[in-house]
Amino acid sequence: MPRLVPYRLAAACALALILALSLAAGAAAKGPVADLRVVGKGGKVLAEDSFGAFTATVKASPKATCFGPGTGGSGKEVTLKGPTALGMLVQAARFTAALKPLLITDAFDFGLGICGVGGSVASSKASWYLKVNHENPELGGEVVKVKKGDEVLWALVSFPYPDELVLSAPDEATAGEPFTVRVFAYDDKGKRKPAVGAQVTGAANPTSADGRTTVVLKKAANLAARHGTDIPSAVEAVCVGGKCPRG
Repeated sequence: MPRLVPYRLAAACALALILALSLAAGAAAKGPVADLRVVGKGGKVLAEDSFGAFTATVKASPKATCFGPGTGGSGKEVTLKGPTALGMLVQAARFTAALKPLLITDAFDFGLGICGVGGSVASSKASWYLKVNHENPELGGEVVKVKKGDEVLWALVSFPYPDELVLSAPDEATAGEPFTVRVFAYDDKGKRKPAVGAQVTGAANPTSADGRTTVVLKKAANLAARHGTDIPSAVEAVCVGGKCPRG
C-alpha cells in the first residue's frame, strides 16, 4: 500500500498542471476574441495571434522613462476596464514572452504612455503606433474598444507614420508552379492602395504597379511582405501538397 502514495502524488500533480493550463487557456479566450500584431524595432514581429480582450490590470513601471526625466510610472496597478486595445496588449504579454517587459507609465493626466514592449523602447524618434482594422483611431489604447474579429496592430514607428502592408495569398499552391499574390498598403486613415515595390517571401521580383507579384514554392511556407520602413504584413500560410507550414 505505501507504494501507491508516489503514484497518487504524481497523478495529483499532473491533474493540477492540467487544471492550471486549462485556466490559463480560458483566461486567454475570455471576452471578444480579436487578432493582435505587435511589431517592434526594425520591423521585428513580436506577436501575431488571436487573444481575448477584457478588463486587465497592469503595474505602471518606474522604468518607463522614455518620455524624459520624471515621466516614469508610479509603480501602482492600473485597471484597464473593458475590452480595449491596451488591455489586449497587457493580456497578450502574460502569455507571450516576446512582449515582456511591458513598460507603461501613468505620469500623464491625458492617459497612459507606452514606453517599451519586449525590449523595443520608444524614443524621440519612434513611438508606439496603434491601428484598429488598418485605421488610426487617434485615441489612447486604454480607451479604444475592441470588438470580436477586430485586427489590432501596435507598431514602433517614426512620424510621419508609415503605411501598413497587407498580403493576400492563396491558401494552397502546387510545388514548382507559380501563383500570384497581391500586397496592399493602408495609410493612417485606413485608405488602401496597391503596394509598389514590396518584397514577398518566395518572389523573385518586387510587386508591380498593381501590387501583384509571382511566387514559386517547393514546399509549404509562411509568406510575408516588406517594403522599406512600412509596417510588414501579417504572415499568410500557404500549403503545398497537402502539407501546411508550422507556426
